[in-house]
Amino acid sequence: MLEIRPTCENCNKSLPFDAEDAMICTFECTFCKACVETILHAVCPNCGGVFEKRHIRPEGLLGKYPISTKIVHKPVDVEAHLKRIKKR
Repeated sequence: MLEIRPTCENCNKSLPFDAEDAMICTFECTFCKACVETILHAVCPNCGGVFEKRHIRPEGLLGKYPISTKIVHKPVDVEAHLKRIKKR
């Protein structure tokens, strides 16, 4: 089951359970679509994986399957990230 993390790891933008712009990689690193497209160039800075749109958990299931409250805020070193993806 997905954790549904509450914010973008880079810019700390709020990404509630029903956010249309939440993106995740295979390890559930969570970023907003704007950061994925403009800063990360669709490559996860943590694992090097690609991103997919995060699923929306139905509101009726939030009581039984609550979303994560853990905020992971690790702004990306953009210069280092770009160097890594250019080496691929």
